[in-house]
Amino acid sequence: MTAARPARPPTTPRSFVEALAAVAGATHPDDLFPADLHEAARRYRRLARLLHPDAAPAAHRAEAQAAFVSLGHLWELHRCTGGPATELRTARHHYRLGPPVATGDIALLRAAETAGTDALLKIPRSAADNDLMEREAAALTRLARHGDRRFHAYAPTLVETFRHHDATAPAATARRVNALVRLDGFHPLTDVHRAWPDGLDPRDAAWIWRRLLVALGYAHRAGVRHGAVLPEHVLVHPAQHGLVLVDWCYATTGEHAPAPALLDRHRGWYPPEVPARRPVTEATDLHLATRCIEQLMGPKAPKQLRAFIAGCTLPAEARRPHDAWKLLAELDEVLHRLYGPRTFRPFHLPTTR
Repeated sequence: MTAARPARPPTTPRSFVEALAAVAGATHPDDLFPADLHEAARRYRRLARLLHPDAAPAAHRAEAQAAFVSLGHLWELHRCTGGPATELRTARHHYRLGPPVATGDIALLRAAETAGTDALLKIPRSAADNDLMEREAAALTRLARHGDRRFHAYAPTLVETFRHHDATAPAATARRVNALVRLDGFHPLTDVHRAWPDGLDPRDAAWIWRRLLVALGYAHRAGVRHGAVLPEHVLVHPAQHGLVLVDWCYATTGEHAPAPALLDRHRGWYPPEVPARRPVTEATDLHLATRCIEQLMGPKAPKQLRAFIAGCTLPAEARRPHDAWKLLAELDEVLHRLYGPRTFRPFHLPTTR
């Protein structure tokens, strides 16, 4: 049931500080958005501009990121309860829409169901990011067509991609939406790091590292570079030791080319070629993947693995490994020398620690 609206409409924030306070004080979408859908959409866009982490003052980016995520959830709740969209039809599918389930840097993920398939609709906040959504669709299509089918599970399955006109802003440019098969039981590496902030046992990090290299070997052989192998884009299934590399919006296919963008909060993670606008290569992905594992293990990484990490993250792109499959074989040799033959280690991700 929708709660009663406040007696007075919410005021319009005029600065980053006012926007931060408005979102922090909101416990219901009506606290932020007026009843009129068009006015509410304008209010949402203004708040999103004020709170976007890349535009926030450097000292307040963490607060901005949290507020930005909360804003996205409140906006989708407002659209679900006050908006008209409970279903969406395309030329190929009829989606019954569910609630928002996650908020990313450029898009909201909304649950949906179509023909018995649980899906996620990845909806960009702005049509200005349509090109990034098209990159993701192109990358996933190429992987499905040209990737080794034995490794298809290492990337999301694209149901379809389509253009969508927002009913709350009919004059606005249509947005490119990607419909993906929903994944259950997976967690980003940010959750793993949060559970073991002092470092994950390298023997547990080993299976994640190995599978991440398989995911990259699969993509690279198909002519796709991910371009943003970051902790929030690497999902693992603890019990099944599964891994899926998600968010292919920054991918490059075919000839090597510069990344379309970088995530500013991770600027320090990228190898030099990305901020320098030089082409992203297979070595770029391997560098970023190695940084993910390095963060997971932290100070628990033994000397041999620290040396391996150093070789994968050299500043000079040409001196780094470029072949994920060869690198996996080399990693296996190091792991064998350290721990002996591979054995299955049950892995459980605690909810709190």
